[in-house]
Amino acid sequence: MPTLAATQPTGQKPTERLMSVDALRGFDMFWIIGADSLVAALDRMKSGKVTDFLADQLDHAEWQGFHFYDLIFPLFVFLMGVSLVFSLTKAVERGGRAQALQRIVRRTILLFIIALLYSGGLTNPWPDLRLMGVLNRIALAYFFGGLLFCFFKPRVLAAICVSILLGYWALMALVPIRDIQLDKKNLAQLAEKAGDTQSAALLLQPGNPSAVKDSPAWAAAQRMFYATTNRVTGQYGHGYNLSDHIDFQYLPGRKYDTFFDPEGLLSTLPAVATCLLGVFAGLLLKDRTVADRRKVLLLLSCGCGLALVGWLWNLEFPVIKKIWTSSYVLVAGGYSAILLGLFYQVVDVWRVRAWCQPFVWMGMNSITIYLVNNILGYDAGRQYYGFRKLGPRFLGGDLKAFLDQHVARGSGDLAISIAGLLLAFWLVRFLYKRNVFLRL
Repeated sequence: MPTLAATQPTGQKPTERLMSVDALRGFDMFWIIGADSLVAALDRMKSGKVTDFLADQLDHAEWQGFHFYDLIFPLFVFLMGVSLVFSLTKAVERGGRAQALQRIVRRTILLFIIALLYSGGLTNPWPDLRLMGVLNRIALAYFFGGLLFCFFKPRVLAAICVSILLGYWALMALVPIRDIQLDKKNLAQLAEKAGDTQSAALLLQPGNPSAVKDSPAWAAAQRMFYATTNRVTGQYGHGYNLSDHIDFQYLPGRKYDTFFDPEGLLSTLPAVATCLLGVFAGLLLKDRTVADRRKVLLLLSCGCGLALVGWLWNLEFPVIKKIWTSSYVLVAGGYSAILLGLFYQVVDVWRVRAWCQPFVWMGMNSITIYLVNNILGYDAGRQYYGFRKLGPRFLGGDLKAFLDQHVARGSGDLAISIAGLLLAFWLVRFLYKRNVFLRL
């Protein structure tokens, strides 16, 4: 998700930007804020092979593998790399490298603070605070990607990107880890086998022990972890890899997956490489000596090449989003480049733009719409999330029941999903018309 921009005064026109980048970012956000619920509703209305396949693609792969929904986050980071090429180049031209560095630091700190507040920084008692999450990873990828862009030329950046991917693979494959899987059920079974029924009972209790101060369940997991002396290498299982073990040992605060975090410490390193792939795409788009047709061909061909190399690497280093493996970086980066090439051809070369204007509104306020969608929260009773939670106020109750009964089963949920998306588009259009932007 590209650079945190300050709110602009009313009446001031936004800086000239590539519309295709904003449109693609908005398309990316479209799926985050609830478009997946449309497919889920269609699947409930008339389940079939097509809707089942689409519904499956709009959920994350359980561990290894790649679904369409696994592209959403890295696509945002990739586009952040594209955008920082334009924004930081302009900052350097106006005020030199020092001004660009100030911009990077200021925006990183601001986004990281927003991330901590969003995670409950002023409401939840320690350690019920997630220090590494989606927004935190975006902030760190922007920080390191921006610094590297300011100090190194493209060839050096390419060498750094390759070094990050190979270095991360080497760490994950070659550094020995304790022969223990950090999973509640597995740890409880190990405790039972060792005759420690008390620890087994503690580990099977509901809740996240990483968010509880002096948690007995966490202490039990630590005892079992550090008592394990056997070491193994080349493991990439859930809770059974170097990245997850480092989070367990060194990442304080609440972990999303109980003992580790999908946006953890070590796995942030390859996310910087994802940002750098976007930087290379941004450098290509910014180069006026390259014809538009060649830019599109390069994006499409390089995208296919990256994805192919990533899937080949998958044979040795699996494609896994939750530890952001190097093969995952290449697969997601390849698909991102292909999408960017297609959007650039249609939006900026052919200038067919009417269809994508709503995505532009959303893409230019991506951080805002992400925060609002999550602040709206989850209705556990109805299982509605974000803007979809507001849908029943317009199309719920008897109207939903009427649609389900007289149109088709599940059509009420479809109408509610559409209403939620329309509210989201109304909000970003309202902000766009008033030149109010909070974006990366």
